[in-house]
Amino acid sequence: MENEIKLTKLATCAGCGAKVGAGTLAQILKDLPVLKDERLIVGYDKSDDASVYVINEELAIVQTIDFFPPIVDDPFLFGQIAAANALSDVYAMGGEPRLAMNVMCVTNKMGKDAIYEILRGGYEKAYEAGTIITGGHTIEDPEPKYGLSVTGFVRPDRVLTNSSAREGDVLILTKPLGIGILTTSAKAEMVEAPLMDKIYAQMAQLNRTPRDIMVKYEVHGCTDVTGFALLGHSCEMARGSELTIHIETEKVPYHKEAYELAEMGFIPAGAYRNRDFAERDVLVKGDVTRAMQDILYDPQTSGGLLMAVSEGDAQRLLSELKSSIPCAEVIGYVTKKEDAYLVLE
Repeated sequence: MENEIKLTKLATCAGCGAKVGAGTLAQILKDLPVLKDERLIVGYDKSDDASVYVINEELAIVQTIDFFPPIVDDPFLFGQIAAANALSDVYAMGGEPRLAMNVMCVTNKMGKDAIYEILRGGYEKAYEAGTIITGGHTIEDPEPKYGLSVTGFVRPDRVLTNSSAREGDVLILTKPLGIGILTTSAKAEMVEAPLMDKIYAQMAQLNRTPRDIMVKYEVHGCTDVTGFALLGHSCEMARGSELTIHIETEKVPYHKEAYELAEMGFIPAGAYRNRDFAERDVLVKGDVTRAMQDILYDPQTSGGLLMAVSEGDAQRLLSELKSSIPCAEVIGYVTKKEDAYLVLE
């Protein structure tokens, strides 16, 4: 490949770890003027994954955008991961992505082949999702970045939000945690290649299958677990629903190697931002180690779906998920509002 260079060396942050902290965003956005429209049934007021605009009784548009700096050196894989991550926001709303546009920043240190491979990775992942990339926008920038603006469709009465969990719901997570810790550690050559290959494959995996399964059941709320970590996104769900979420930490799926690395202090900067945002609303009960908490605050790139499903449907949903996604697990439950929005048990 011409002008071959390690993409991650061109960026100061990686993947969803580059996101501005949720607390900072909330302060910035709170006083902005917003045009009201009764057809906009989901905006940014509840920190949801995408916006939803109703066209008629049977059709609503789901819109989102997501892009970030390289989290891997392979340009094709970077394109795949970035595209999968952007498409995930539509899946989290219960929608089906159909159209997308590239959002890309390139540096003068990148060759044409690298740019092409990033785009090819995005196009192939979009094709897998049944989504058409119709164009995009590319600019020069000191750091490379890539992602998608995505438009999807959903029935207005089937929209899933991150603020519609109900008391008694069971929480299911579809991908294991530890991505941020492992990718940070990989930069220091602390992680073996076979494990990182597994991590890269996980990040490139679409959330299409869990979405297709969950819409068959009584799922009340959903979000994808990305840069704000399990606790950051759970906190947004609990606050928006005005309920308390209990996380049963011994049930949370995570990469065991990430725990060992967390004990050694290999924690990405985004984890500290996530802790600053959510910690005031977290009550730790029992013996939850600092390393385990670090995993729960760890920013994920292209993470799994977190579903709030009715207790009556939870086991059937989990059973069907496990037939395709063995790592899916029940990780907690929802109660009426208690002293804290999040309880770690």
